[in-house]
Amino acid sequence: MASKFGRGFVTNLMLIERHLCLPPEQAFYGLADHLDELVLPDMFLKTEVEELLTLLRKRILWHQAGTVDREELPEIKRLFARLCVAVDQALGIQDAAVGSFD
Repeated sequence: MASKFGRGFVTNLMLIERHLCLPPEQAFYGLADHLDELVLPDMFLKTEVEELLTLLRKRILWHQAGTVDREELPEIKRLFARLCVAVDQALGIQDAAVGSFD
């Protein structure tokens, strides 16, 4: 059966990131849909990746679109960045970092 909102791990992370790049008043509409078939690979069970993914899921699912979007989005973006770094580290990239720029 075809997936409506994405299936997998990296695929759904990419779809989530698309929402996080939108302005706050648009970012949350449909964002939680990409959690439906987001699958955590076994290699990440009981790791920081699983912990961060659980926190991200909760933040997205508990958020009510249209309320405090501007306040919530930066924290969700930081959590998403931490998740991406944790995935890289779990894959063996010891010096993984988001970087900084102005």
